[in-house]
Order: sequence, then C-alpha cells, then structure tokens
Amino acid sequence: MAKLRIVKMGDDTLRKVCRPVDAVTPRIVTLLDDMIETMREADGCGLAAPQVGVLRRIAVVEVEPGEVYELINPRIIAYAGEQREQEGCLSIPGRWGITKRPKHVTVRAMNRKGEIYEVSGSDLLARAFCHEIDHLDGKLFVDDLVEELDAE
Repeated sequence: MAKLRIVKMGDDTLRKVCRPVDAVTPRIVTLLDDMIETMREADGCGLAAPQVGVLRRIAVVEVEPGEVYELINPRIIAYAGEQREQEGCLSIPGRWGITKRPKHVTVRAMNRKGEIYEVSGSDLLARAFCHEIDHLDGKLFVDDLVEELDAE
C-alpha cells in the first residue's frame, strides 16, 4: 500500500465529474487500499478518488474504526430527514462550515469483489456518504455552506 497525495482546492481535478468503473481490476483494488491508508494517515473519515487525482467513481468512508465502506459507482437511492452539522474536507484544510444534509441515506454501490450492495447510514455516516459522493460529481462542501465557521 502507498500513501497518496491529496489534491487541494484550486486543482481542477476536484471540479470534474468522474467516470464510472466498468470492472473491478487489480488496479482498482490497489487504489482502494491506497485510499484507505491515505484517509487514515490524514485522520479523515472519507476520501474520494478525485481527491487523489483519479477521476473514477470511487470513494471510501470510515466513521467508526475498522468499519470501512468501499463505494464503487455509488448512488444515493433514498434519503430522509435533515441535519445541519459541522463539516470539513481533507482537500480544504483548515476550513469548516455548517452544511445541510439528509439525516438518513441509503447508498447502492459495488464492492471490491464487483458485488452490488446497499448500505444505510444516519448522522455522521450519512453526511460522509453525501460528502464523498458529491466529490464524484465535482462538488465541494463549501459550495452549499449554511454557515462558515472560524478555522480551528
């Protein structure tokens, strides 16, 4: 595994729409492993492929230690409720804000074995799913801030 360089805001890669993954190849599996290592080293709870310069629809999320969600071609298929909470991004270090996200979401994605699965999450997990899937469409959390917060 390798730690990857995280692309920062201002890099055009973060504003592009990612291409779907047609098949899970050994390169995709290596990318997943490297993204997980990079996310953990950066102390994040999610990372999307464009954040490491790869324009593919891939993201990883880990809000509880050891419980990693590998999301290939993810789509939100259901959502409910609303939450307004603090959010930040590994690609925008030092910037924080309050966002409005669904309280509960269900995501359909493919795993590293090429199997389609669904996962539901609430609160931070729902927010992380939404945040990372937004990255795959070239959207950043700062695009829809409800309130900007002072840097911590």
